[in-house]
Amino acid sequence: MDYIKKFSLVGKSAVVTGGAGLVGKEVVIALAQAGAHVLIADVDKAKSESLVVALLKEGLNVEYYYLDLTDIKVLENSIKSIDFHLGNIDIWVNSAYPRTKDWGAKVEDILCESWQKNIDIQLNSYSLACKYTAESMKKKGGSIINFGSTYGVVGPDFTVYENTEMTMPMAYAAIKGGIVNLGRYLASYFGKYSIRVNTICPGGVFDNQDKNFVKNYNKKTPLERMAKADEIASVVLFLASDASSYVTGATIMVDGGWTAI
Repeated sequence: MDYIKKFSLVGKSAVVTGGAGLVGKEVVIALAQAGAHVLIADVDKAKSESLVVALLKEGLNVEYYYLDLTDIKVLENSIKSIDFHLGNIDIWVNSAYPRTKDWGAKVEDILCESWQKNIDIQLNSYSLACKYTAESMKKKGGSIINFGSTYGVVGPDFTVYENTEMTMPMAYAAIKGGIVNLGRYLASYFGKYSIRVNTICPGGVFDNQDKNFVKNYNKKTPLERMAKADEIASVVLFLASDASSYVTGATIMVDGGWTAI
């Protein structure tokens, strides 16, 4: 058995929503370096096209496709267009993180309209993207990878936000918790078509956050640090490849041990 070859994505096509983001960018690089033809599906044209130019110079097979995951009315046709363009979608990664301008409001200040909007643009968009993608994957099978969160599995520890202006929105827990169980449902439903669906639940990813937050966070994890974006991308590569061919319906914690204690 050639175990290194099991991680190869040569001949496969992948789509990464939110592919121009902090973690999404690293996912794009990881999949492309493994040999996949990667389509960056994002609303940020400037950042996406800049990333494409940089990666093409490295000899990687990437391109950009404007996709607003929150525009549910056109999402089905967009995915059909992507499938036609690529010839087949082998890998779909939902790493997009859309949210409203009042994201982060205190529980007491949340408006019903805002709550509903965030459910629509995050949980509903992920759900429908999975549905439409899985329907196209029935031809040959494939791998769908959703981004959940540690806070989709356990409740938030608000002490990490002490002495900062940061907080954890109530909708975040509901959305990420929904994504976690959505993955289990879809894995069960589409398994007979050789479609695997898994969920990655990252802990906090370092992005030059408030120093007090980073200090508080580090105290809560056995590894005593926040995650690096490439550490999340490495797990996506595993789930996208044949190295995980018997893994489906899984919720994989990539949190430095946060949920272990």
